[in-house]
Amino acid sequence: MASNFVSVAMRTRLLSSTAFVCRQCQRRQPTSRLQTPSFTAKYSTFKASWAKLESSFPSGTKPRSRTALLSKAKSGFLGINGVARSAYRQLATAAVEANASVKSTASAVKKKGFPDISDRIVGFWLLGSAGLVFAIVVVGGLTRLTESGLSITEWKPVTGALPPLSDADWESEFSKYRDSPEFRLLNPTMGLSEYKFIYYMEWTHRLLGRVIGVSFVLPAIYFVARRRVTSSMALKLAAIAVGIGFQGFIGWWMVKSGLQDDLFQKPGAHPRVSQYRLTAHLGAAFAVYSAMFYSGIGILRENRLLKDPKKAVEELKKRRIGALVPLRIAVGLVSLLVFTTAMSGALVAGLDAGLIYNQFPYMGEGFAPSKDELLDPFYSREPPPHNDLVWRNMLENPSTVQLDHRILATTSFIVILALWAYGRRLNRKKVLTPDARKGILGLVHLVSLQVALGISTLIYLVPHTLASLHQANSLALLTGCLILGSRVWVPRTLMKVAEKRLVAMRRSNGGRKKVEKEKQDPAV
Repeated sequence: MASNFVSVAMRTRLLSSTAFVCRQCQRRQPTSRLQTPSFTAKYSTFKASWAKLESSFPSGTKPRSRTALLSKAKSGFLGINGVARSAYRQLATAAVEANASVKSTASAVKKKGFPDISDRIVGFWLLGSAGLVFAIVVVGGLTRLTESGLSITEWKPVTGALPPLSDADWESEFSKYRDSPEFRLLNPTMGLSEYKFIYYMEWTHRLLGRVIGVSFVLPAIYFVARRRVTSSMALKLAAIAVGIGFQGFIGWWMVKSGLQDDLFQKPGAHPRVSQYRLTAHLGAAFAVYSAMFYSGIGILRENRLLKDPKKAVEELKKRRIGALVPLRIAVGLVSLLVFTTAMSGALVAGLDAGLIYNQFPYMGEGFAPSKDELLDPFYSREPPPHNDLVWRNMLENPSTVQLDHRILATTSFIVILALWAYGRRLNRKKVLTPDARKGILGLVHLVSLQVALGISTLIYLVPHTLASLHQANSLALLTGCLILGSRVWVPRTLMKVAEKRLVAMRRSNGGRKKVEKEKQDPAV
C-alpha cells in the first residue's frame, strides 16, 4: 500500500512539473523523465534483482516465457508497477519449482536412476500375477484329487505347450502312460477317452504354469529397464522370477517320483508322488504367491500414502507405538502357523491320510489313536533302537500325519481367536487403526470357514469339491494374514521416503513464502 502511494506521488510530481510548461521550454530541458536520478537508481535496482533471480535457475530449466516475462516487466515498470511485480512473481515461483525438481532428479540419479517408490501399475500387475498363482494352486489340487498328475510322463517346457493334435499323437502319449506304474497297478482297464480327461487336467496345470512364467518375466524386464520400480523391488522381482523357474523344476521332480518302479515294491504300495516333493511343490507355490501379493499391496499402499506426505508420516508414526509391537509379532507368528498347517495338509494329501478316521473330533475310540499306532516301527528305516522312529512316523504314518494336521489346525483357530480378543483390547485403548481391526475380523471369518471346510471334507470322505475349496481357502487364509500384516507392520523404507518428501514439501513452501515476502520489496 505504501509503495503504491509513493508511485502515485511520484507520478503526480512529474505531472505537476511538466503539465504547465510550454512545448519550447520542454524541448530545451537537458533531461527527460526517464533520465532523472531517482528513476535511474530505481530501475537499476530492479535490473539487479531480476538478474539475481535469473541466475538462481539451474541450467536448462528456465521457462520458455522467460524473455517475454522480462520484456513485459520492463515495459510495465515504465508504466504500472503492479505489472512488473506480477511478472517478477511468476518467474520467482518458477525458480522455486525448478530448483525442487532438479533436487529430486539429482537424488534419483544418485540411486542409479531408480525411483524412491515403484509405479502404481506395477502393484496391480503383481496382484494379477498372484491371482494366476492362486488359480494354479486350485487347479493343482484338482489334478491331485483326480489322480491326473502322472498322465504326462515327459517334461517338455516348450514343445509340451501343445496337446496331441492327431490320433497318432494320442496313441503315442497313451502308450507312454501304459508303461507307468500307475497304469499297471491302478488303471489297467483305462481306455483312451478316459486317458484324455486326466491328460487335459495335467496339461492345463502345466500350461497355466507356462503362462505365469511368461506373463511375469517379460513385464518384469520391461519395468526394471524403464525404471518403473525401486532398486530393492527390482531385486525382489528377480528373486520371484527365479522362484517361478524353480517351481517348475520342483513340479517335474515331484512327478518323476511317481514314475519310478522302485518306490512301489512293498506289498500294498500305492503309486503316488512323494509326499515330501508334493509338500515342497506346494510350499514353493505359497512362497511365490506371498511374495507377489505382499509386494503388490505394498506398492499400492506406498502410492496411496505418499499422496500426502504429512498425513503418511502421522499414520506411520501411529503404527510405531509400543502398544502395537506385540500385535505385529503375533501377526508374524500366526502367518507362520497358517503356512505350517497348510504344509501339513500337503502331507495329508500326499499320503491320502484324509481317507482314514473320517470323524471329528474323535479318531477311533478317543481323541487320538493308540501310541503303538502313532509310533509304528514299520515306518522306521534304521535298526533298533529306531532313532528315526518319531520323525518318520510324523511324516510318513497316515494316522500320525492326520493327527498332526488336526492339532495344527485347532491351534491356528485358537490363536487367531486370541488375536481377535487382543485386538478388541487395543481397540478399547484407541491405539488400533480401523483397517487393522477389520483385518483381524476378516481373519476370524476365514479361519472359521477353513475349520468348517476341513471337518466337512473329512466326514464326507474327501469329495473333490470340498477338498478343493479347503485347499483354496488355506491360501485365502494366508492372504488374510498378509493383508493384516501390511496394516500393522511399518516398512522403514516407506517411513524414510515419507519423511524426505515432507522435508522437501516444507522447503518448497518456505520458498513460496519467501517469494510472497518479496512482493513487498520496494525495489521491485
